[in-house]
Amino acid sequence: MTATLDPATITAIADELAAAERDRTTVPLLTARHPCMTVDDSYAVQNEWRRRGVAAGRRLVGRKIGLTSKVMQVATGISEPDYGAIFADSVFENGAVIDHDRFSNVRIEVELAFVLAEPLEGPNVTVFDVLKATEYVVPALEILSSRIELAGRTIVDTISDNAAFGGLIYGGNPMRADALDLRWVSALLYRNEVIEESGVAAAVLNHPATGVAWLANKLAQHGDRLEAGEIVLAGSFTRPMWVEKGDTVFADYREMGTITCRFI
Repeated sequence: MTATLDPATITAIADELAAAERDRTTVPLLTARHPCMTVDDSYAVQNEWRRRGVAAGRRLVGRKIGLTSKVMQVATGISEPDYGAIFADSVFENGAVIDHDRFSNVRIEVELAFVLAEPLEGPNVTVFDVLKATEYVVPALEILSSRIELAGRTIVDTISDNAAFGGLIYGGNPMRADALDLRWVSALLYRNEVIEESGVAAAVLNHPATGVAWLANKLAQHGDRLEAGEIVLAGSFTRPMWVEKGDTVFADYREMGTITCRFI
């Protein structure tokens, strides 16, 4: 699939999304207004957003992978994974108090984060390469923030919106990738002391490291790679949970510990 939009249109879309992020609003579906827009076009929009962030002094610390589990694909109506960029100013520590108004359409997902000790460069990266390159795995919650209206979104809309990434909270017990069977890592997700979701990490492509391998190989198609020290959110194994101002979120990963945060 190749790009169909000219650079001026890519820039105009990036401007529109930047304004939506600044004003905490949402814009109409891109695919409704640009029906010929391709996945390559949407990554071009995302790359322009990322370029502007770096130029403004923001520090890239990792990537997120989205739509890797069947439960998430069913929830969104999208059937293939995507990825987005993570900047340092969107990473929160365990127990953080977070400004709800910083985001739009705020939801939480349960994930594992891989912190790399070595670079990963595709093509042909495997799950075993990912496990070998991983320094440790740590529980993480992803904050979803959508700058594009939710109803009717396609993969093109989502990728353009930096894969709906808003932020991440990490915590619990960092563990080596070979210290436990990552497929069987489970989590219970609570909002205000009421359990809302639960899941097992094998829901992410049968093994959460599979998503990281997919990402390394996908980045190679775009002339990019994962670097040592990067955080990679491997994909959600629960449905997204809506959160409102005043909500407290708590996730229990059993032997991997717990994460909590509160939105004000």
